[in-house]
Amino acid sequence: MRSYVPETGIESVQANGIRHAFFTEGSGPLVLMLHGFPDTPHTWDAIRPAVAAAGYRVVTPFLRGYAPSEIPEHDTDAKTQGQDVLALIDALGENSAIVVGHDWGASAAYSAAALGPEKVRKLVTVGIPHPASLKPSLGLLWSIRHFVTLRLPGAVTRAAKNDYELIETLTRRWGPTWNFGAEELEPVKNAFAAPGCLNAAIGYYRTITPIIPAWLRGKLSMPTLSFAGADDPNITPQDFEAARRYYTDEYRVVTVPGGHFLHRESGPEFTRELLEFLDA
Repeated sequence: MRSYVPETGIESVQANGIRHAFFTEGSGPLVLMLHGFPDTPHTWDAIRPAVAAAGYRVVTPFLRGYAPSEIPEHDTDAKTQGQDVLALIDALGENSAIVVGHDWGASAAYSAAALGPEKVRKLVTVGIPHPASLKPSLGLLWSIRHFVTLRLPGAVTRAAKNDYELIETLTRRWGPTWNFGAEELEPVKNAFAAPGCLNAAIGYYRTITPIIPAWLRGKLSMPTLSFAGADDPNITPQDFEAARRYYTDEYRVVTVPGGHFLHRESGPEFTRELLEFLDA
């Protein structure tokens, strides 16, 4: 059984009722970069320095419940995710930010943009189109079957088996072109070893409902860049194009090689496109 090993170089701040841990680099306009599941802020380790060098203050937080961020008392729903982002912007001393999110981080970014559009100057989402745009299909339901299995009793115990073997299984399934090494999964395995962390991370799935709340179905008014993975087994570039009607400002869809973890599978191309959008 693993034991959690505290990381170094981490700062923290109180926001929306809990302590959020984060890495930070650079100075300038604030860019919040939010990770997904199963992942940590280390997903941005190769990208954060490049964005900081381009003249931005980059903050990559551990999402609510991901150690060393505080473990919440209750499961985290979509509205809480968005409120966390907006509260982080305030707690970091800014009035607004550019928000970048992957997977559950994209969910948090969409929620923040819907709840506080005046605080989200630009929106960048990776791997997930606008939540209201996705239409159920047999193929989509099969590809996201983990949404069901992670809600079942005993999911936390099963996810921890064989040194969190589920992390590797999902990563290989979702990132078919990513030839990752075991060391690249170590940060998330370490985080999940902290008491309560894995349960909190899976708790995001326990709050999902098939009905998109009204506050999240509206159109977004900020410039938006969405990244689609050309090899993503779950979501296609066409799904992002179908979301175009949910935006009233600039909406760009960029397709790069890779699957769900395209920002790691095609890091240099992703970073180039991201910086072009940020600097525009």
